[in-house]
Amino acid sequence: MKQKYFAMVAFFITAFAFSQGTITGTVMDGETNSPLPGASIVVEGTSNGTSTDFDGNFTIEVTESTGNLVVSYIGFVTQKVPFTGAGAIDQITLQPDAEELEGVIVTGIQDIAKDRETPVAVSTVMASEIQEKIGSQELPEILKATPSIYATKTGGGFGDGRINVRGFDSRNTAIMINGIPVNDMENGRVFWSNWAGLSDVTTAMQVQRGLGSSKLAISSVGGTINIITKSTEQEAGGTVAFGGGNDGYLKTTVSYNTGKSDKGFAASILLGRTAGDGYIQGTKFEGFNYFIGLGYEASDRSNWQFVLTGAPQVHNQRTSSFFNVATLDDHLEYGARYNYNGGSLNGEEFGWRRNFYHKPIASLTWEYKLNDKSTLSSSAYASFGRGGGTGDIGVGPGFGFASSSRYRIPETGQVDYDLISRFNSGEAVTFYDGNEYQVDPTNGEQIITSFGDGLIRRASMNSHNWFGLIANLNTQINEKWSWDVGVDLRTYKGIHYRRVDNLLGADGYFDDDDINNPDHIVRADGAIASDFGSIVNIFKSIDDEEKIDYYNDGLVRWLGAFGQLEYTDGTVSAFLQGGISQQGFKRIDYFNYLDSDPLQETDYENLLGGNIKGGMNFNLNEANNVFFNAGYYSKQPLFDAVYLNFVNELNPDLTNEKILGLEAGYGINLGDFRAKLNIYRTSWKDRFVDISIETPDGDEGVANINGVEQIHTGLELEANYRASDVVQFRGMLSLGNWEYAGNPTGTAFDDERNVIDSEVTLFLDDVKVGDAAQFTTNLEMIVRPLENLKLSANLYNASRLFAQINASDFDSADNQGSLRLPSYTLMDFGAYYKFNFGGSSQLSIAANLNNAFDTEYIAESLTNTFAGSGDTTFRGLNTRNKVFFGFGRTFNVSVRYSF
Repeated sequence: MKQKYFAMVAFFITAFAFSQGTITGTVMDGETNSPLPGASIVVEGTSNGTSTDFDGNFTIEVTESTGNLVVSYIGFVTQKVPFTGAGAIDQITLQPDAEELEGVIVTGIQDIAKDRETPVAVSTVMASEIQEKIGSQELPEILKATPSIYATKTGGGFGDGRINVRGFDSRNTAIMINGIPVNDMENGRVFWSNWAGLSDVTTAMQVQRGLGSSKLAISSVGGTINIITKSTEQEAGGTVAFGGGNDGYLKTTVSYNTGKSDKGFAASILLGRTAGDGYIQGTKFEGFNYFIGLGYEASDRSNWQFVLTGAPQVHNQRTSSFFNVATLDDHLEYGARYNYNGGSLNGEEFGWRRNFYHKPIASLTWEYKLNDKSTLSSSAYASFGRGGGTGDIGVGPGFGFASSSRYRIPETGQVDYDLISRFNSGEAVTFYDGNEYQVDPTNGEQIITSFGDGLIRRASMNSHNWFGLIANLNTQINEKWSWDVGVDLRTYKGIHYRRVDNLLGADGYFDDDDINNPDHIVRADGAIASDFGSIVNIFKSIDDEEKIDYYNDGLVRWLGAFGQLEYTDGTVSAFLQGGISQQGFKRIDYFNYLDSDPLQETDYENLLGGNIKGGMNFNLNEANNVFFNAGYYSKQPLFDAVYLNFVNELNPDLTNEKILGLEAGYGINLGDFRAKLNIYRTSWKDRFVDISIETPDGDEGVANINGVEQIHTGLELEANYRASDVVQFRGMLSLGNWEYAGNPTGTAFDDERNVIDSEVTLFLDDVKVGDAAQFTTNLEMIVRPLENLKLSANLYNASRLFAQINASDFDSADNQGSLRLPSYTLMDFGAYYKFNFGGSSQLSIAANLNNAFDTEYIAESLTNTFAGSGDTTFRGLNTRNKVFFGFGRTFNVSVRYSF
């Protein structure tokens, strides 16, 4: 009896102990290996729950001896973690909410900002969202739901999209892939067609607005976009994906990952093809993409990663040239899909504008732990760009240029290339102005010249060879302090020339621009078609190509060093960093100078620049944090500001651009509700521009203007609210005030460098900066009615959008400022569903309907022409403006099988 009594007492004591049990643990982000503050912890089947603190730690009381903890966080896969009794449990790692998490190794050169720690304004888009929404869109468009981002399709062709951050275009926004800068080292531009397959291999895309946390002394005036690709560190398996959409869009990709072997080796490969007719008339395209990743973990201290990726593509364009863009009136007459350059030749689609490019990039990254405190990360890379874009050259009958209506079919507005070909061949042709034209042969041949006798298509080649090395040494001094020091070394050669693409029926093209070969005629055997064959072999010599119009090389070398001191104690985190760089610019001109002339090749013009910036984040409590940062850049000007007038003429007034950035922010994280608020001010001084002028006396020349200043201020808000397990809301608002300051002056010269006007003034004070919407909002509702079904509706608005301004429009005080374009609102819908077949096999389907209500809107204008008395207008705009309409309703569906 006593034994039974003691057994019952022991049972009740044990039960009571379990009823008072305490479980502790830590929840981590599986992507960045950092704590997840605000993660929800609930005992399954009860309302008993808690959330993690800002270190990812939690404590929860349980009343059962066994059960499951349900661990969830917005944007991450929910986990059920079993427990048995009280005490500490193993670390819980949540993975981003994607049907297949792409492996990623974040190294010391990638500068990934961490929420509630890195004191910068940052937004991150994960692979899951890209896979669900990308469809037939371009990678920059995925970011339009991010504050202060404006993305458009510009020329309307495959890969012709562009992006602005806080009112700054790609020339002043740093774009990086795995921490490697990819902005062109001469002009700073990024052409997204060169990276058309990047969305297929992107693990995460992070936007750091403002000066950002990158250690490199790069031109991140507007911000930094860092794209992290997949790596070899993932489980064995593969995917097959198919996608289709409007206007013949078709995309196919296959990939396979070997997984890491017992000896530490791993490989990943992806191949893809995309093709279609294009939404805009005459923009047929075809592109391929490839990704090869090889990894080797030599030991716990040493890891190697080799990546090769590229995307050769050819696509026709609506164009982005000021001279060859349709007016608003043309668009209204022929529709928003109208292509001013479109037409056909011999029954095949043909246009003046065609882009063809192949820019593979290869990198070898090594991360080595020197000891328990120090890690060396380095990446050597090489990029070879081959290709360019086509356009017209020559003058047609009656001294008409390629934009003349005499070549266009009145009913469609399309260019009649067969008619031009007949004229070029010497046939008497009646054009659409009702006149008959015929040219007399030259020595029995029909030879086109740049100043008359016909029109041909030329190709402007912009190839390059680029090599670089980035190395960073990180040392953890103690639990709170760490420092970094590193180097950034680059060498670049840009190769620029034109060649004949299509003679359009002529026997040859005469060119006298090469001073070393003044009577040069290119015949049919010297023409090179702008297709895949001309870009696939990136090592093919160009020496035998017959060049016209111009031929020069631009050389840039970059020597940079950087350092950073960082402090964090869980409550306060701060950093102070500085960088210095020397850029050397050199120009070689093979056409304007004799081969024997020492002026054909300049010396390097070396310019010193650098930056210093710092910031601090303070976690007020588990939910609230504030931060601020400030930075100053002394930035070298772009190549065209160093050498003037497209010759080896050094700018005598070279001045570094000065950028001062100030920013502050507040964040709140309540688990199911998160929000960020930022305010900023960026001053960009001492910019250089040149404009063509004509004096009152009729003298023509170029004015070189230094001291142009822009001031960008603004407010940004983004929020994420999970109303329930079914409904989630995400939204953003950005309000900017971007304008010029002051009225800079300069001196005008004629072609002989004679001063024709000693003081030319640009009246820019208070003029709004154009080319990007200064007020944008986005509201998305996500509904998960079933476990594997996700539906979304997205409402986007853009307003306070101003036209691009041309400096020459502001050479008098009576200008009307910037032309404001109409606001617009777009609605998108999406659906995503996945089928699980057991194990790692699953099938996912994504469908998107963009601009669902087929809203007609103007995305940008290249001109700043106000309406006057008697002018024809459309929505208040002078119809003589050259504009791009945005895309109407489009759709896409994709199917992805993972195994």
